[in-house]
Amino acid sequence: MPKIKICGINDAAFARCAEEMGVDYLGFIFAEGSPRRIEPAPAAEIAAALSGRVRRVGVFTTTPVAAILDISKRVPLDVVQLHSLDYGADEIQRLKAHGLEVWRLHEACGADAVLLDGMADGRCGGTGRCADWRLAAEMAASGVRIVLAGGVSAENARAAAATGCAVLDVNSSLETAPGVKSIARLEAFMSSLRLAE
Repeated sequence: MPKIKICGINDAAFARCAEEMGVDYLGFIFAEGSPRRIEPAPAAEIAAALSGRVRRVGVFTTTPVAAILDISKRVPLDVVQLHSLDYGADEIQRLKAHGLEVWRLHEACGADAVLLDGMADGRCGGTGRCADWRLAAEMAASGVRIVLAGGVSAENARAAAATGCAVLDVNSSLETAPGVKSIARLEAFMSSLRLAE
């Protein structure tokens, strides 16, 4: 079964519940313009409230590498998710040289995993649209570590997991409003995955 990442974390109580339920990664969105964007200081407060078992992911779209490294120390982060095509192999190596795991959108360029997300209206994610699951399965079968995002929910979690992806990245399907996560929806999602096992 894939590991689970919940993205758009902005609430310590929800984050602690997610950790207790066995979620593997919690994502903090630092991208400008996102309704789920969080500043580094409150992200650090949430991270400090956790037990340390769950891994912390920072999501970036246009942030310079120097600023990513600064945020990664302040929170601190374990993984950097480059949710943009603007980052190349040199920037990825700079991040990895500081001990960070790196996930990059749509192609590896030396990253540790490839993120596949649903696209709509020119946006590379955050759309609630499903990614290309057939492509995810093909890439996973060829040995590429895939993080599958976009439209993943309790209703399709088992099918998403069947692609062979390494990580399922869940966000808006767990919300009652943009940026407002529901523990009940998280419980339903986790239950669906347990049935798949």
